[in-house]
Amino acid sequence: MARPAPELDAAAALRSARRLYSAREIDRAIKRMAVDIAPRLAGKDPVVLAVMHGGVFAAVELCRHFKFAYEFDYVHVTRYRGGTAGGDVEWRVRPSARLAGRTVLVVDDILDRGHTLAALTAELRRVGVAEQLTAVLVEKRLAARERRPRVDFAGVEIDDVYAFGCGMDYRGQWRGLRALYALDESAPRKKTQRAARMKRRSAGR
Repeated sequence: MARPAPELDAAAALRSARRLYSAREIDRAIKRMAVDIAPRLAGKDPVVLAVMHGGVFAAVELCRHFKFAYEFDYVHVTRYRGGTAGGDVEWRVRPSARLAGRTVLVVDDILDRGHTLAALTAELRRVGVAEQLTAVLVEKRLAARERRPRVDFAGVEIDDVYAFGCGMDYRGQWRGLRALYALDESAPRKKTQRAARMKRRSAGR
């Protein structure tokens, strides 16, 4: 995926962004996920495990539709650290040992290359959960040759673009947007080109 240019600030990113899904479409997707998830979790005393920070949006919205008892917990694992390019997996809060023997629903914002999910699944196996189900609000469409973990429930699909809103951020901002947006990665280049044209015009006066 192309790297977003650092000079594009958060306000400019939103102004130039392309809307992928409206707030209403996201709400519908979450309701559909909740309906699919409910039969798999009801009666199992499950734990809804949100992946900080992005997965909290989807986890809370899903839980609003659950009519069965559940516990809520979280882990904090990141590859971005406030930036726009993923690095090594960094654990800040690992899964609790209290998850041993429990049915756990992992909820994250997006399935991209799957590095974070793979690391989390390994940790949950180490802890000894009885059953792991995984839900993501957004699943990226990648080339068939790219192997990654599978998820049990997904809300919407997008192409391989940089997305923000619905829990996902652009440089730490815009997580609370209820619609989902794709960054216009050509915007910084356009801005630079306009500045260059203006500079040439000024030099010619």
